[in-house]
Amino acid sequence: MGDLFKKDSEENKFFIYEFTVGPNGYQFAANIQSAMSTAESELMSVSERLEETEESLKKLTPECDKLDYILAASSGVLCGLLDVFLVGKPGESPIGDLTDKWFEDRTKDFAKLSGWTGKDNDDATSAVRYLEKTFKIPYDQRGAGDAGGKVFDLTPKNHHFKSLAHNPTLLGLFFSILDQWNDTSHFVTDGRVITLEGADELFELRGETVPAKLFFGFLNWFGHLISDMSGSSGSVSRGMGIPSPIWSWSNDIIAIKDKLHITPGEFDQSLNDLAQNIYNSGYDARFQSAQCIPVFFNELIVRLMYSVRRMITYYQQTEQQTRSFKALWKACEPFSNASVKRMLTVAHGSFCVVDAGDAAIRGLLKGQGAFDVGEFVMRLNIIGIGRFSISLYGEAKRAIQRMGIDREVVCLTRERTILLDYIEGLRCLEEVYDDESLLVFVQDLQNSELYIENFEKTVALAEKRGVPDKKILHNKAEIDAYFAPRRP
Repeated sequence: MGDLFKKDSEENKFFIYEFTVGPNGYQFAANIQSAMSTAESELMSVSERLEETEESLKKLTPECDKLDYILAASSGVLCGLLDVFLVGKPGESPIGDLTDKWFEDRTKDFAKLSGWTGKDNDDATSAVRYLEKTFKIPYDQRGAGDAGGKVFDLTPKNHHFKSLAHNPTLLGLFFSILDQWNDTSHFVTDGRVITLEGADELFELRGETVPAKLFFGFLNWFGHLISDMSGSSGSVSRGMGIPSPIWSWSNDIIAIKDKLHITPGEFDQSLNDLAQNIYNSGYDARFQSAQCIPVFFNELIVRLMYSVRRMITYYQQTEQQTRSFKALWKACEPFSNASVKRMLTVAHGSFCVVDAGDAAIRGLLKGQGAFDVGEFVMRLNIIGIGRFSISLYGEAKRAIQRMGIDREVVCLTRERTILLDYIEGLRCLEEVYDDESLLVFVQDLQNSELYIENFEKTVALAEKRGVPDKKILHNKAEIDAYFAPRRP
């Protein structure tokens, strides 16, 4: 395949004819109409891709106005104040008292499902005792006259935290089944893991097969965690619940490094000591659940405000006869669009600013000149920090996606422009070379003696083809003069 170039030196224009070499000689491309049909088909395809790409870009681009940002920030500040005054820290938390009561009731409910015959108004201690007997495990040493006394600083107050099998994590489940299988106990203390062999000689894991033992091992682990959720059966007042899932990972890190024969670093040890100290002060799974409440309300308020604003706008701008539930839901759906996600980022960011600011101030006041890290951590809402981090990750991910789609939009727009220019050029060529009615002069010359009248057609054709006027033969006289014999 090749291209045949023809240049008009006076007009400085190029004409490009695509051709191929066939068995019967040169074969030129199809006519202008065929080329235009192909170009229009390509233009339609590019336009559809451009429309889809622009729609994808629109979904990733937030369309928040000033009022949206104000409402989102206000929600964050309001829920931040709720966290400061109603969550606070363990022992001084009105919302924490409610979550303690809720966990106590759920412990009773689970005990009833397991066969406990107590009443709703009975003390939870009876339900806890029943669950401890039903879901017996070998690693419940408390450091008060039992084998756990061999472990340094193991007390009834900290044994839930130090015992790896009491951690509500995947590694906690692993050590629970391991301890039940081997009748052992694993504790973390002073940056190392201590194993007690023969922890409870009366314990025997139920099940005759490996799958059965794994099932009963999981059941014992879960049931015992529920029994300890509201504190042990011998707890006074609030008691020590199970560790928070987030801070118990400080134990898991030390356990993993110990099994890999890696000495835990000073940071690991300091983090583990900090986690144990705040646990001893009441920072357990119940209190961390209390921290979820203002974060949840912040999320709920922002999504609700987004939907209400869009719903009002929809009813204001849509005529009654054209309204539909599908269109209404598309207009105010508060889950999968970039606008509500941007509002959530602002709201959770504002929440974290208020919460962290209060925690830092309380840490300075408690330290009396120095910074009390424990006070700061207990008042810092880790759930809010985590939720804000997720929002920031989403913002960064969508920004990267927008950059890629922006480049694609630019390329498709250029391609569409080129195709439009190409089609416009084909239309110009079609107009210039629309000469079927003029080319019949050849037949007229062959079949009619009145050929002189057909010169007008040849003149019109020459003018249309851009032949210079001085080179056009306009009448018979000019033709005769052109073909007359020249004198020497």
